[in-house]
Amino acid sequence: MTVATMRSALNAGLRRALSEDGDVVLIGEDIGRLGGVFRVTDGLQDEFGPRRVVDAPLAEGAIVGTAIGLAYRGFRPVVEIQFDGFIYPAMDQIVTQLAKLHYRTRGQVRFPVTIRMPFGGGVGAVEHHSESPEAYFAHTPGLRVVTCATPQDAYDMLRQSISDDDPVIFLEPKRRYHTRGELDESVSGRVLHPLHEGRVLRAGSDVTLVVYGALVQTALDAAEAAAAEGVSLEVIDLRSLSPVDDRLIEDSVVRTGRLVVAHEAPLQGGVGASIVAAVTDRCFEFLEAPPTIIAGFDTPYPPAKLERHYVPDLDRILDGVDRVLGRPHAGVEKP
Repeated sequence: MTVATMRSALNAGLRRALSEDGDVVLIGEDIGRLGGVFRVTDGLQDEFGPRRVVDAPLAEGAIVGTAIGLAYRGFRPVVEIQFDGFIYPAMDQIVTQLAKLHYRTRGQVRFPVTIRMPFGGGVGAVEHHSESPEAYFAHTPGLRVVTCATPQDAYDMLRQSISDDDPVIFLEPKRRYHTRGELDESVSGRVLHPLHEGRVLRAGSDVTLVVYGALVQTALDAAEAAAAEGVSLEVIDLRSLSPVDDRLIEDSVVRTGRLVVAHEAPLQGGVGASIVAAVTDRCFEFLEAPPTIIAGFDTPYPPAKLERHYVPDLDRILDGVDRVLGRPHAGVEKP
């Protein structure tokens, strides 16, 4: 067991995948000599060579298209998209090709492509560098969509994604790249948490709080603050945005009777709306109050000086908790 940053954990996960499987190939912009804009692939080209850690031109559609072709020939490509907002030129390849080819070939061909992408705000960057496009992919059948919140999950989930035979959109919360945490790289004797399952990080009895990515730590901080006022929050790290671990959420809501979902992405058509719809449909008789969603606003991502007003913080999450508890001082602000 060591202590590592999330960036280092991702680097270690990629190194292990490259070492264990000769069919794993990395491809992306500036991932070789530079080591990636966030240095996640630092040193890997020197160790494994330019034929397995490939510097690609600035053409995201061509990068994903190349990865699809490599997968068809039996490789396990891992694509790096430099920033969340740069994914859009590759949408045609991802949505109309990669997500459908297994189905289109009647299951005869697997396309094990992992697409890594930093997402979310909080680093002082502008639109195209701070976006949360996860709902586009969660809405697309044929893709797994996952995200990590700790160095250990970053390491484990990335290795699981690369080993998975399905295409995986792997979202990395960029403002957590330098967060330190425990990391166990051993394999023997350690049972990995299933890639498609969420996890209860803090048990509670009054409100279920569902989050993912960078907001996981904010939610844990909110739970600590709420506990000081006698309110018990159950914090769930969703981890998998498609498929969603509905049973974990519903079992929690049946016990607490109240649900708050928080994410940085805009409210309209977001992952939170899908979760609330499912819970309302299947757990209606157990709900003590209407569920609520704390989200980014339905606007383009703002300039850096305004992002603290855009990204949900501890106060906005606690305001959502107050709303579902019907506390009289709850605010009326809605995203």
